[in-house]
Amino acid sequence: MRRLNSREYQVNCVFPFGKVRSHAVTKHPAAIHGTRVQNKTTLGETMTKRSIILALATACTVLASVPAFAQGPDIRVCLITGRTGPLEAYARQTEVGFAMGLEFLTRGTNQILGRRIQIISKDDQLRPDRGKALLEECYNDDRADLAVGTTGSPVALAMLPVAEEARKVLIVEPAVADSITGARWNRYIFRTGRSSYQDALAAAAAIPANEDVSIGMMGLDTAFGRDGVAAFRQALATIRPRARIVSEEYAAGNTADFAPFAERLFASLRERPGKRIIGFIWAGAHPLPKFVDMRPERFNIELAPGGNILPVMNAWRQFAGTEGGLYYYWSFPRNPMNDWLNTEYRRRHNAPPDFFVAGGFAAASAVFHGITRAGGTDTERLITAMAGMSFDTPKGTMTFRAEDHQALQDMYHWRMRPNAAENDMLELVATIPAASMPLPITNRR
Repeated sequence: MRRLNSREYQVNCVFPFGKVRSHAVTKHPAAIHGTRVQNKTTLGETMTKRSIILALATACTVLASVPAFAQGPDIRVCLITGRTGPLEAYARQTEVGFAMGLEFLTRGTNQILGRRIQIISKDDQLRPDRGKALLEECYNDDRADLAVGTTGSPVALAMLPVAEEARKVLIVEPAVADSITGARWNRYIFRTGRSSYQDALAAAAAIPANEDVSIGMMGLDTAFGRDGVAAFRQALATIRPRARIVSEEYAAGNTADFAPFAERLFASLRERPGKRIIGFIWAGAHPLPKFVDMRPERFNIELAPGGNILPVMNAWRQFAGTEGGLYYYWSFPRNPMNDWLNTEYRRRHNAPPDFFVAGGFAAASAVFHGITRAGGTDTERLITAMAGMSFDTPKGTMTFRAEDHQALQDMYHWRMRPNAAENDMLELVATIPAASMPLPITNRR
């Protein structure tokens, strides 16, 4: 292979059957040209070859040309996401954010402690059995030093015992089921993603504190949805005791007709005194518009959809004054890392960074700071280094709580602004500091 000059990257494409092909491309991302690669994104756009590389969507990792003084073997990180299925948008955003996080933190060298980073990207298709098998493959066949994933909570839960058996670290991002760092947790599990209870505390903070509130819940019929509703009930009891959940409905993600669910929720709320709200714990195509079509205002019922990705929330712009809790919105955090992410993401994708982009970036930061602090990739040293570790993310500082390795992090109370514009529809009501959220430890360690 010819020697790369100082203006080039080596691009290693790792294919499922193990073959590696290397190509040289111009070093500055803005200068990458050539054949356009067709790839479906959430907005139906055609992504350029440059964007595909940055997103890791083809499992190709851009590796900086390695000088003679590189120290030690490559750091091998397995990134598992649910690219196939209804949560594709979440997965793609996680991949992009992870790539950009490593780019920022390594200052474009793609090295930690002088060792190149190799990302092995896999698609679990939102199937727990497949996710479990892929993680086993990562640790055993691919010799990954650690892994990051995944999108769906049922898949993440299936992966937890694999990490324990292999005695390798798994950083969970963005799956949110409380049991991941609760009853099903083990010492090899860290989570940068927020938990259902952190979501619930943020949502509860958006409920009025000084009046009686009756709430009906529309939840996704998964661990995510049911954990989310249970967490919201507990959060209300803790910080909003005058609000209570009076009815619950659960539906599959592919449900087309929400009329029976809506009618039952309306019936449970219509005669209740005080404020009446229907809340949602949902992922994927959102049922809010179908509930709106059924005119809940006839019964003085408000809808509280919670936070979501920008393409979904763009459809809610007509609901000025709607409030909720949220993990991330591009304009809320004020710090240099988020400033860089906003600038670079807009330059490359002509849109602001979204919910799961920030999550992927946070996972990359945990990998970078964990390995740096541990002085390498030895699992026991990583666990010691990361338990209690604080690290910067686009949201600000996160801290892995020593007891359960859940990342403690700020959340946000938002309101839909009047005359909201596309991708610019939310105003910040309040930042909910991590220190103010009574997040219980439930892993029975």
